Amino acid sequence: MHGPLDGVLVVDLSRALAGPHATMMLGDLGARVIKVEAPGRGDDTRGWGPPFAGDESTYFLSANRNKESIALDLKDPGDRDVVLRLIDRADVLVENFRTGVLDRLGLGLDLLRERNPHLVVLSITGFGHDGPEGGRAGYDQIAQGEAGLMSLTGSGPDDPQRAGVPIGDLLAGMYGAYGVVAALHERSTTGAGCIVRTSLLAAIVGVHAFQGTRYTVAGEVGVAQGNHHPSIAPYGLFRCADGAVQIAVGSEGLWQRFAAAFGLDTDGLSTNADRVAHRDRLITVIEAAFTGLTSEELLVKLADAGVPAGKVRTLDEVYAWDQTASQGLLIDVDHSTLGPLRLPGPPLRFFDGSQETTPGDHRPPPTLDEHGDAIRTWLDR
Repeated sequence: MHGPLDGVLVVDLSRALAGPHATMMLGDLGARVIKVEAPGRGDDTRGWGPPFAGDESTYFLSANRNKESIALDLKDPGDRDVVLRLIDRADVLVENFRTGVLDRLGLGLDLLRERNPHLVVLSITGFGHDGPEGGRAGYDQIAQGEAGLMSLTGSGPDDPQRAGVPIGDLLAGMYGAYGVVAALHERSTTGAGCIVRTSLLAAIVGVHAFQGTRYTVAGEVGVAQGNHHPSIAPYGLFRCADGAVQIAVGSEGLWQRFAAAFGLDTDGLSTNADRVAHRDRLITVIEAAFTGLTSEELLVKLADAGVPAGKVRTLDEVYAWDQTASQGLLIDVDHSTLGPLRLPGPPLRFFDGSQETTPGDHRPPPTLDEHGDAIRTWLDR
């Protein structure tokens, strides 16, 4: 593979999702990622199913494209020596062990950075590496609850819900990869590596956005309120004759066009603050106007009025959508045991002027120890 991180070597000691998602992002950008897995069982996610494709968990396949795999027992002196030799050559090390585990394995960060002063280390934990609860194990749904996200998600305050994907893990991986790229840029000036730390807690708090300042500045505690925006109205999911559509009326100009197109009674609803204060009445007025229209008819009428709108697609519809394909969000790889596979693709594209330079060739997720012999041979050169 070639890409913006071509020539960067990443040693991946992480497992499950936050760390592997970070290293997959780096691999998508052209870095060489060597994934170190436990002999015999590999990454925990290899067993997370069903569904499975052959002997491979589809969960594992989701987070490990563009990587090589070597099986090493970190408690075995010989295997630990192989890990150290990899780290000696590495630009980046990624780990998501609980605080203190690397030290007990004889792979403490001080030792590693003494051996390789240029090393950038990404360390991901559940709740932070220090502090009164720094040693807690990090699992996504627990972090979604502890970091406040579940209190903002659901049909109402008494119905806390987790997000439909492990968003805390994914965000920690994204923030981690972002931190690694920044550290590599800094190293290009200073010549020295550094330690980058993030956590599931930090990543979720990092995306509190307006809900965070709603509390820290205004003193209001946000709560779940279903599919309607707490600060903008109308902005949410509205029922129609055969289902529902989503609309986003984010300005007064849009509101005026929307209200005129559907003949809405706007008495007492002239400003966004009015509409937020009288949300229940607003929903009733809008859904009464939508009741005689199918979703397809409604989307056409909304488009004609210039009102942003959309349907709620199932995942099969998303992956069959030509717009998804046009953005490079599906890739085809040839897996060593499963054969041709279609996977969700990287979310970034790169251009040099009008010429697209996005990496187009991708490695399939590896089988356990698939590249072990080749990596050992490379180390011995």
